[in-house]
Amino acid sequence: MKSSFIKIMIAAVMLLSTSINAQIKNAKTETVKVYGNCGMCETTIEKAGSIKKIAKVDWNQETQMATLTYDASVTNQDEILKRIALAGYDSDKFLAPDEVYNNLHGCCQYDRVAKVPVKEENRTTAGTDSHSNHGNHSETTTNVIQNENQLKAVFDNYFLLKDALITSDGTKAAAASKELLTAVNNVKMDKLDMEAHMVWMKVVNPIKEDAEHIADTKDVKHQRDHFTTLSKDIYTLIKAAKYEVPVYFQFCPMYNDGKGANWLSKENAVKNPYYGSMMLNCGKTVETIK
Repeated sequence: MKSSFIKIMIAAVMLLSTSINAQIKNAKTETVKVYGNCGMCETTIEKAGSIKKIAKVDWNQETQMATLTYDASVTNQDEILKRIALAGYDSDKFLAPDEVYNNLHGCCQYDRVAKVPVKEENRTTAGTDSHSNHGNHSETTTNVIQNENQLKAVFDNYFLLKDALITSDGTKAAAASKELLTAVNNVKMDKLDMEAHMVWMKVVNPIKEDAEHIADTKDVKHQRDHFTTLSKDIYTLIKAAKYEVPVYFQFCPMYNDGKGANWLSKENAVKNPYYGSMMLNCGKTVETIK
């Protein structure tokens, strides 16, 4: 009886693993140590590390081992462990920020290992002389510039696409969307700061899908339909990553059978990309992102 039960459990685990792998493309599975104590820890660890259709974390309370299954073309082990660390849980690679660990429930505060907190991972350990410190400062500055430059290209091409739709030019809109798609594909998410990275993981695939649809047609109506959902994801991204100048989140109440639609602009003056010259000034600014 015991032997049969064990066989059933093994089969169930294999079936679950197969199901998870089927949902995640390019699935890669690894097992790593993540420190924690209880069922509350398990819930938090798995939620922090998992992203629908991209990454799945299964943490075992008894062994303190986490099974990571993820799309290797989109993310990696380090990025998953960073998210878990920022939720308060150490691994052998990354230490949770002290303030986050200290805010865990008492029963969740496990014995810690000594290493540099994840929030300081881009700040290499300072040397004993001023020359070493200067080098670290330069490295941090370079990381920030890389982050800004690659996302700036995404935002800039979005604005070019918006301008093409204002003039109802399907050919220019398709070309701008192709450039947007190139900018998206060139983003190296390991160079993004943690806040931008977390958002990027959620929006990159729908942004690609909408950009591909717009690039593959010159039908302005079809392009505008995808521009509505594209704008929602760009809005979410630009809130996390910011832009070099203020950006205006604008709203047209007439589009989509009166349901309305939003877009982003570098100008406060309304120029409607959903109707162009038909109703160029229909809409209003609902938020300024600085």
